[in-house]
Amino acid sequence: SPSTTALFGKKAARAKGNERKGRAERVKKVKDDVIEVEGVVIESLPNAMFRCTINGAPETQDPVLATISGKIRKFYVKILVGDSVTIELSPYDLTRGRITFRSR
Repeated sequence: SPSTTALFGKKAARAKGNERKGRAERVKKVKDDVIEVEGVVIESLPNAMFRCTINGAPETQDPVLATISGKIRKFYVKILVGDSVTIELSPYDLTRGRITFRSR
């Protein structure tokens, strides 16, 4: 009976997906080449760009220019001035970043 072997492990996978559904914290893949920091949006610019300050950074450091990641753009998450966000910084240019999460 080849149909039973095709379904082997499907129930376990489905149970794992259902278990993940109700959880509040988000599970995401860890990228090894980005720097993830928390920040606050201080200015909204055209083309879905935002100027953000990094939490815990000295006042002399200029703000980061951040754009919206594809997932936030896809789900139409509105980002306003004053929102606390998670920013991924590229190791090559620390003045630019990508907003990956808006804190509630």
